[in-house]
Amino acid sequence: MRFELVVWHEPKPITRERAAELRRRFADGEDATPHPGVAAFAEALSALFPEPKVRIHPGHAVVTMAPEIADAVSTEAYSLARKHGLVCYDPVRDLVHNLEPVGVHPDMQLRTGDGLMITNPDLTLVNDALATLSPHNPFLALVNFGRHFLQVSPEPGGYELEYRDSVTGRMHRTTVADLAELRRCFAEYATGDHAFLGRHTWTIT
Repeated sequence: MRFELVVWHEPKPITRERAAELRRRFADGEDATPHPGVAAFAEALSALFPEPKVRIHPGHAVVTMAPEIADAVSTEAYSLARKHGLVCYDPVRDLVHNLEPVGVHPDMQLRTGDGLMITNPDLTLVNDALATLSPHNPFLALVNFGRHFLQVSPEPGGYELEYRDSVTGRMHRTTVADLAELRRCFAEYATGDHAFLGRHTWTIT
């Protein structure tokens, strides 16, 4: 199995459904509007990793790679796509990385149990990624190193939600029953609103 990423420019955020549709069109020979960031992205990624194959078109690029290097290459590809003003679609996870909107912490990292690691993720990506929690993706975390993090793991009947304040060293744990509330908690955390702490009953250690 080969992993794939597709990058191109969009003037505004798009849904993952739209990204999947465009990927199919690209595979059928269509192209996005030409953008200088595509060639710049391909050159920068190829300079970092010699193995991935990068197919360049005027309006988009397709990166294919072996599974054993997919996590490392993908992490850099997400960062380079943002640097060059491009969206990045991951068809394996069915997630699209838009340029905006983003949270209030530019150094915040999104990490998942299936190897996704992105600095300064867009909020729609976080929202979509929460729906992928499963035995194959057993956790998702937003991490602000040295300050705090919010992490979730699926459990029977809901989700175990953990918030750690690194300054006080305290870990807060609670159970969230539904995905909508879970998404609300993560959206609040990403935008600097800790209202979720007062809305739930926590076990603190």
